[in-house]
Amino acid sequence: MNATAPLHRATNGRMVTGVAAGLADYLGADVTIVRIGFVVAAFFSGLGIVAYLAGALLIPEEGSDESIATSLIHSVSNGR
Repeated sequence: MNATAPLHRATNGRMVTGVAAGLADYLGADVTIVRIGFVVAAFFSGLGIVAYLAGALLIPEEGSDESIATSLIHSVSNGR
């Protein structure tokens, strides 16, 4: 685990939303292994799909301070 860098969705090396690439950077693992983990977990009760979607909503993109879910909550609470 990379204690100095925060968890983020990567902008480089992404295939869809950058969840697997960001998680691989954070863990210091190969991105291919993380992607295979998501695919294998998707075959077992769809857990990989749920985890990936949760990551896409809850993990902020690289260079951003807030996630998609946080910005949605802020926009709803501000009446937009």
